[in-house]
Amino acid sequence: MPLTFDDATLDEAARFNARLARAPRFGTRYRFMPLLVQGLLRLSQVSADGKLRRAGLQVETRMVGLEGVQVKVRIIRPRGPVAGVVLDIHGGGWVVGNAPMNDAFNAAFASRCGLAVVSVDYRLAPRAFVHQQMEECLAAARWLLQDGLPEYAGKPIIVVGESAGAQLAAATLQGLSDWPALLARIAGAVLYYGVYDMAGTDSVRRAGPETLVLDGPRMLAGLRRLTPDLDDAGRRQPPLSPLFGDLAGMPPALMIVGSGDPLLDDTLQMAQRWQQVADVELNVAPDAPHGFIHFPTAMARVTLAHAQAWVRQRIAPVSASASHAPRAAGASPGAPR
Repeated sequence: MPLTFDDATLDEAARFNARLARAPRFGTRYRFMPLLVQGLLRLSQVSADGKLRRAGLQVETRMVGLEGVQVKVRIIRPRGPVAGVVLDIHGGGWVVGNAPMNDAFNAAFASRCGLAVVSVDYRLAPRAFVHQQMEECLAAARWLLQDGLPEYAGKPIIVVGESAGAQLAAATLQGLSDWPALLARIAGAVLYYGVYDMAGTDSVRRAGPETLVLDGPRMLAGLRRLTPDLDDAGRRQPPLSPLFGDLAGMPPALMIVGSGDPLLDDTLQMAQRWQQVADVELNVAPDAPHGFIHFPTAMARVTLAHAQAWVRQRIAPVSASASHAPRAAGASPGAPR
């Protein structure tokens, strides 16, 4: 069933949007804005590990990777049986953010869905630009899919990405096409308002000063600043722009975007292409701006609960079939596949 919102939820969201209209917009062109945001983010996370442990969850950080590409990951485990694993890729415009910023979402996957979560803490620009971030996310995915966590060998895997993280998630899935057996292990993808055309879709190019959360008029310049060595034709080459890549073999997907998000066209066009190869559930939240799942609103809570239910539906049949499948003679639970 697609997402639905009652009148009270829509009214509350409209009041919250009115407050956002008076707030500053985020833009990467401001030299110190990303540094300030990142500093405040880290300050708010001083007791993040302890909060998870008090909720009965296990948390650890480790470096993982393959073939010379190393990346830090944050692993959250529930108590009790684990039905599957979420590979989470955070957003932040490639310039801010980190794995702990999604702790609330990932803790819900762990406690409500019985899932372990591997959140990729890729390096941020300018320390690493988008192509390097893509390499790090792909390395983390391959490590996980090749049973980097042998206690979860054979468990279904869901890829989750938001905003810039959705671009990295989609690029990672396309990159896995070079390893079809690994790609086939992905049970689904949850993608929130991603950037799928790095040259800018029409809705990005039309974004004006009334845009909430994001600095609409400067979004296009921000994308160009992240890829200074490319022209628009180069920016549209996949997997940098997943919208133009080969989607063969992609898993079923849940795609969510707000109708007030400048990245609306990115999701609409990606869903149109994706549904030619796999099931897609597309949800457009009325008047919701970019990043709305982080807001203290009923619309955010309903959306996140819907995503959790969708993930449970994707995990359950795979888990059931895996539990009845015989293991090949001589196979080791930790052996790469």
